[in-house]
Amino acid sequence: MTTKNKAIFLDRDGVLNEEIGTYVWQPEKFIVCPGVPESLARLKAAGYYLIVVTNQAGIAKKLYTAADVHACHAKLQSACGGIIDALYFADAHPSVSDSILRKPDSGMFEKAVARFNLDVAQCWIVGDRLRDMEAGANIGVRGILVGEEETGFLPHVADLRAATAVILKQDLRCDVLPA
Repeated sequence: MTTKNKAIFLDRDGVLNEEIGTYVWQPEKFIVCPGVPESLARLKAAGYYLIVVTNQAGIAKKLYTAADVHACHAKLQSACGGIIDALYFADAHPSVSDSILRKPDSGMFEKAVARFNLDVAQCWIVGDRLRDMEAGANIGVRGILVGEEETGFLPHVADLRAATAVILKQDLRCDVLPA
């Protein structure tokens, strides 16, 4: 029997980089949030795959290109020491085209589950929108909502640093439970 792996699915804008109120596609405006490299390093050290899942509707709207998204992702990887295992993006927008990859659908998650042999019960989604939580829930992934806006969703924390603390604390609880 093959051992299944665990992963952290990460929304991008508002979790890994600063939300600027519009599409973030220019590397000079792509600012990695404080504590992100350290948080990702802690999660990686705990044995998690790190997988970015982001909607990039600006591509469908012809505001920017996939190459622009890749340039931002290269900046993110550089800031984090290249430890992110996969960066998926959905380039559709409901007004232009339809896609099962776009959150709240779970297509990006399903691709990663197959590629990395993931046990969804050991995975988390960290996002700043309820659609991120819904996409994870569609395949059984637990969610942590980050950000200032109060939505009533629990758990809800300030940022990725706080989400990392919740995840690692939960891991410790699971490690000490009797088999």
